[in-house]
Amino acid sequence: MLNVDISNIWGELSLPDLLQMEEEVAKAHKTLAEGRGEGNDFLGWLELPTFEQTEEIARIRKAAKRIREHSDAFVVVGIGGSYLGPRAAIELLKGQNHNLNDQDPQVFFAGNNLSTAAWNDLCHQLEGKDFSINIISKSGTTTEPAIATRALRWMLERKYGAEKARERIFVTTDPEKGALRQMATEEGYETFVIPPNVGGRYSVLTAVGLLPMAVAGIDPMEVMMGAAQARLDFDARNFDNPAWLYAAARNLMYRKGKKIEMLCCYEPDFKCFGGWWQQLFGESEGKNGKGIFPVTTEFTADLHSLGQMIQQGERSLFETVVRFAPPKKKVAIEPDWKNLDGLNYLEGKTLDFVQDQACAGTLNAHVDGGVPVMMLQTGEINARTLGELFYFFELSCGISAYLLGVNPFNQPGVEFYKRNMFHLLGKPGY
Repeated sequence: MLNVDISNIWGELSLPDLLQMEEEVAKAHKTLAEGRGEGNDFLGWLELPTFEQTEEIARIRKAAKRIREHSDAFVVVGIGGSYLGPRAAIELLKGQNHNLNDQDPQVFFAGNNLSTAAWNDLCHQLEGKDFSINIISKSGTTTEPAIATRALRWMLERKYGAEKARERIFVTTDPEKGALRQMATEEGYETFVIPPNVGGRYSVLTAVGLLPMAVAGIDPMEVMMGAAQARLDFDARNFDNPAWLYAAARNLMYRKGKKIEMLCCYEPDFKCFGGWWQQLFGESEGKNGKGIFPVTTEFTADLHSLGQMIQQGERSLFETVVRFAPPKKKVAIEPDWKNLDGLNYLEGKTLDFVQDQACAGTLNAHVDGGVPVMMLQTGEINARTLGELFYFFELSCGISAYLLGVNPFNQPGVEFYKRNMFHLLGKPGY
C-alpha cells in the first residue's frame, strides 16, 4: 500500500499541530463520503473502482480489441481531464516514447490546444495510416475539442467514406443529453458513458481514461483493481490513512504560509501524470481567494533549472516527492579505462543506486534550506499502482478542499476567460 512519510516536515510543523487536525479531517472525510458538502451531486467517482468487470468495461475491452486490429493510430480528442487522464496513464505505463512501439497503435491527442503547428504535425503523423478517433466531452461544444472533431470526422469520411468512417469513431459523453450525444445518436457512433455525477477531472476511471488505456495495451481491469483496493485501504478514519495524512499536512503547511506545492518525481514518464494532478488540485481548490498553487517538476532534470530557486528563493513552497519501487531489470554503470569523467568510482553500481543517493542528497539539502518535504512511496510502476495513485489523489483532493472550505467539484472561474474569448470571436449572445 502507498505510504506517506512526513518525517521531513517537522521543522515547519509539530506533532501537536497535526493531532489537532484529526477532528477537522474526520469531518471533511465524512462530508465527502456521505455527500453532505457542496458539489455532492458529483461524487460518483468515489464508487467507480470495482474488483468485478462491469458491462461497460467489457464493452471497452471489445472496442479496444477491434481498434487495435484495424488501426495503426488512435486519436483521443479532449481537453482538461479528458486529455490529461488518459495521457498520464499511457505515458506512465508505456513511456513517453510509446508511439515508437510497433506492437501497439500509436496514440495521439487532439483538441487540447488551438495551435496550427500542432494540428499540422498531427495531420503529418496520420498520413498513410489507418486510424480511429475517440471524442471525449460531456457537452460536445467546448471550443478546442469541437474544432478538432469537425476536422477529424471530415478526414475519416474522406478517407473511408461515411459508412466505414462510422466504425472508426467512438464517443465518450453524457448518457442522455448534449450536442455530442445528439451527434453520436444521429450518426450511429459507438458510445461510452461519462456518468452525470462524475466531473471531468475525476473521470479517469471511467471510459474517459479506460478506453484509450485499453487501446494502448493497458488492461483496464488491472487499473480498476488497483483503484478498488485503494478504495478499501483509504477508507480508514484515522491518520493511518495516507490520504488523511497528505490532506492534513498540506493544509497545515498552507496555514503556515507555504502557498505552493511542488509535486516532484524522479521518473520522466511521470510528467503528464503531474499535469493531471495539477489540474485536479488547481481546479478543485483554487477559488474564493484560497488554494495551494500546484506545480510539477521532474527531478533530477529540473534541479539544473529550478534548483537554485528551490534552495534559496522565497520560502513559500513545500514538496511532495513521489517515489516508485525500482524496476526488476537493473542497469549497471560500466568502467571506462580512461576515466576522463572521473566516474569510475561508480563502477558496478546500478542506476537505481545513483538515483537513490541523488534523491537523499536533494531531500537533505532542501529540508536544510527551509523546504518541508513529504515523501509518497509506492510500488513498482504498473497498472495497479496507477489505479491506486489515481484514487489516492482524488480522495485526498476531496478531503483537502473541504478542509480549505471550498467546493471541490465546480470551477466557476473558467467562465470568465471563455466569455471574453467568445465575445472577441463574435459568438452570438456574447
